[in-house]
Amino acid sequence: MDQTFQLLLTFASTLCAFIFLARYFHSSRRRVGRSLPQPDGALPVIGHLHCFGGGKLTYKVLGAMADKHGPAMAIKLGSHKALVISSWEMAREIFTTHDKTFSDRPRIAASKFLGYDYAFFGVAPYGEYWREMRKIATLHLLSNRQVEMLSPIRKSEVESSIRELYEMWASNGSPERGFVADLQPWFRNLSRNMSVRMVGGKRLTGDGVDCNKEEARRCEKVIREFLYFFGVFVLSDYFPFLEWLDLQGHKKRMKRIARELDNLVGGWLEEHKKRRRSEKGMGAQDFMDVMLEIMEDAQIYGFDADTIIKATCLNMLVAGSDATAVTLTWALSLLLNNPTVLDKVQEELDTQIGRDRKVNESDIKNLVFLQAVIKETFRLYPPGPVNGLRSSLKDCILSQGYHVPAGTRLMINIWKIHRDESIWPEPNEFKPERFLTTHKHIDVRGQHFELIPFGSGRKSCPGIQLSLQTLHISLATLLHCFDFALPSDEKIDMSESAGLINAKATSLKVCLTPRLPITVFGH
Repeated sequence: MDQTFQLLLTFASTLCAFIFLARYFHSSRRRVGRSLPQPDGALPVIGHLHCFGGGKLTYKVLGAMADKHGPAMAIKLGSHKALVISSWEMAREIFTTHDKTFSDRPRIAASKFLGYDYAFFGVAPYGEYWREMRKIATLHLLSNRQVEMLSPIRKSEVESSIRELYEMWASNGSPERGFVADLQPWFRNLSRNMSVRMVGGKRLTGDGVDCNKEEARRCEKVIREFLYFFGVFVLSDYFPFLEWLDLQGHKKRMKRIARELDNLVGGWLEEHKKRRRSEKGMGAQDFMDVMLEIMEDAQIYGFDADTIIKATCLNMLVAGSDATAVTLTWALSLLLNNPTVLDKVQEELDTQIGRDRKVNESDIKNLVFLQAVIKETFRLYPPGPVNGLRSSLKDCILSQGYHVPAGTRLMINIWKIHRDESIWPEPNEFKPERFLTTHKHIDVRGQHFELIPFGSGRKSCPGIQLSLQTLHISLATLLHCFDFALPSDEKIDMSESAGLINAKATSLKVCLTPRLPITVFGH
């Protein structure tokens, strides 16, 4: 009996050892590669989350970590791990070799509750639905042809907003002196009016408004709240086991905002349907018209046609309007703090355009220094300084030998890449002329990884062309029409605010004096 027991014990021990070794070697094969470096200071449960509190700017905290731990490192964000990339070489590898691997989107509360349960193609998980919607956005909504067709809307909105400034000068200024205006809300109103007209065919503010005051106020409010909640800290995004709780009340507020947005955009959709029934044969006038035409024949799995139209149009509305306004604010702030550069831009405008007509979009190709100013603004102040809405579909090994497990979130520190002194001499200085000389070949469309304000790869922003057209015509027209001076001898405060978009923290008050007569605009 004892001998039998001894044999059974030996067999059991051998079997356990075999199972252990099999699992060990299987795990080793799966985990080929070494672990990513990780910054010190991770706490139990919360990881490195505490490093980003107190209003600290995420990209600067990550930049300081990268200085110590290198261009590829891992941080722990609650229950999730994140791969942080801080060099253009590593960004190139991610956006090329591993682009498909990192093409998924993390499931976060804002994407679920504000994005029509992931119907927003900008936050949709990688799969058939996302591929179909990306194709629609690229080929139909944001194609070069469609962007050109929307040119009259951009032209109309810019001219209308410029007239408002002329009227303010006529009421408050004089030929000898200018008038002081805060251009931060002016940029915001301009970009919002453009976006709402291109999406739904309406104006929110100013002359010829199509929305009543209550609708305009409601639209402004919910868009502002929408963007806020895509940047707010939600517990369950970092601790999935708390999914069933709403201790902060954020999810309740998101659901309310989602209902308000749905009512708003749903109302526009019904108006479009009614108009299309009464005006048969009418061509597409805005994004909502285009989507209605597409969805007549399209068969897209996952959501009904109305949900897809509302989600896509709302995605288009919120994706670009605030980012455009913020970039224009940074661009003018940089020019005001560098008056010799401002003089050079206006000299180019006078040479190429003259002072007897207004700027047209067809002129932009000749305004090479203005284009350089926009590029340098993107370099110093990318609208999204950290590209963070990506996660890995499967395990992968980076070129440096680091193992990255499936489900790892990806954070590209664009701000850090754009200030790499090995690529950009005097990286913190505003020098647009670098894009006419040493960096003339570098573009912003995602093919040069030293400058990626719109991201790169299959998940890059599809609206690059529309954004660039809007930025160039808006800034060119404003600089062509007015001279600028600071109200005091102090430079513009360039403090940045924390949030989803890298916005300027303070207002932009400047003194404006007309350079062109209002008659140039037909008045």
